[in-house]
Formats: sequence, C-alpha cells, structure tokens
Amino acid sequence: MIRDTTLAIVARGLCRHFGPRIAVKDIDLELGHGEVLGFLGPNGAGKSTVMRMLTGNLAPSAGTIEIGGIDLIAKPEEAKNRLGYLPEMAPLYRELTVTEYLRFAARLHRVDSSKIPFALDRATQRCGLDDNGNRLIGSLSKGYRQRVGIAQAIIHDPAVIILDEPTAGLDPNQVREIRTLIRELGSERSVIVSTHILPEVESVCDRVQIINEGRTVFTGHIAMLKQQGISVEEVFVRSTMNSESQADI
Repeated sequence: MIRDTTLAIVARGLCRHFGPRIAVKDIDLELGHGEVLGFLGPNGAGKSTVMRMLTGNLAPSAGTIEIGGIDLIAKPEEAKNRLGYLPEMAPLYRELTVTEYLRFAARLHRVDSSKIPFALDRATQRCGLDDNGNRLIGSLSKGYRQRVGIAQAIIHDPAVIILDEPTAGLDPNQVREIRTLIRELGSERSVIVSTHILPEVESVCDRVQIINEGRTVFTGHIAMLKQQGISVEEVFVRSTMNSESQADI
C-alpha cells in the first residue's frame, strides 16, 4: 500500500544487530520535501549502518522505512527508484570516460534508452561536468571524481539524494564547490548529508540529527540554533559526551 507522501523519507524504530552487538537502536528519521538534513555522529556511532538501511543495501533487524510513502522493504525496486546514493567510497570505474560511466549508471537505474541523452545532459550540467565527458575518470582530480559520483546519484532524477562524506579528502576549493552543488541540489530535491565536518552542516543543511552509540541524541533546525547563538559543534560535543538522554537545546 502507498502511504502518506507528505515526507520524502520516514523511518521508524530502526534497529540493526550484528550478532550480539547492537549497532543501531530505535532510530527515527524524517526528511521533508526540499529539505537538507545533516546526519552526524562520532566514529562507530552507527551512521553508515543507518545510511545502508535507508538506501536498501542492508536490511534492518527491526523497524520500517518509507520513501515517498513506499515501503522500502515490501517494494524495494519501486522505493529505490526514488533514491540517489553516493557512498563514502564512490562506485566509479576509473577506466571509463565520464560519459561511458554515466550511460552505464543510467541503464542500471533503468532510465529509458530514449531519455538517456537528456538525463546525461541534465546531470553533467548540474554537476559542472559539461567539458569532461570524454575524459577518463581515472585522470580526474578527486573533486571532479566526486562530481561524477554525485552525477550518477542524480542521473535518474530521484526525489531523494543520500550523500555519505561527500567532501572527504577534498582541498578547500573543491570543498566549496561541492557544498555549493549540494545547496543547489537541496533547492530541488530532498538531501541527507552524512559528514564529520561540522561547518559543512551549518553551511548547507536546514536541520541536523546527531546519533551516538546507535541512538538519536539530538535533532534540531540550524536556523534555531543560530538564533540562540549555538554552534553545531557545541551541540555535537554536548550530545555525544552524554548520550544517556536526548539533548534539549
């Protein structure tokens, strides 16, 4: 059954066990249409596990996930059609040209063959790759490889984009360019950004959710924090130093 579509993503009671170890415990997550959510946590907090569950790459031990009102577990293909995903290690084939790779990505996402040229033009223009179509991916700088990774995530025009550490390892100029791109994407789609870079969240996100030891310890709007003169770094430190209860800020 297709349910309420007022939110782009709704996850309730997400849990994931690896044998006796509990990696994620009772995580709730919501993403509004046209919203950019910063998803934060220290190393080992369970961020990547949650990202893998939200993208259908890992089944939850318990809980539900809906993408645009479609149950990800019951109808995975239909739900995944609405998702674009850039994992921390971008799935790039360095021996292919940018155009060859994006054509391949479009076919994987089941873009109609007659629409692939338009999809390629749209994705390369949006990601600033217009003049790089014939270049081998292996010859590109890391910043441009990240652009290719984002292009493959949006090639099928998804409503929701999930980016895991999109600026890791980039130089300051590349970071600025990718952050600008994320803001532009957020004006058109719903975006989740998982990152360790706290100023990045303040720069590109509307709202922040912090987890620690597999549990949510804070959720709040960036604008409200700024009004109160509180930085994301302060909230992060306070929330992850004491994870027994959700921070109230």
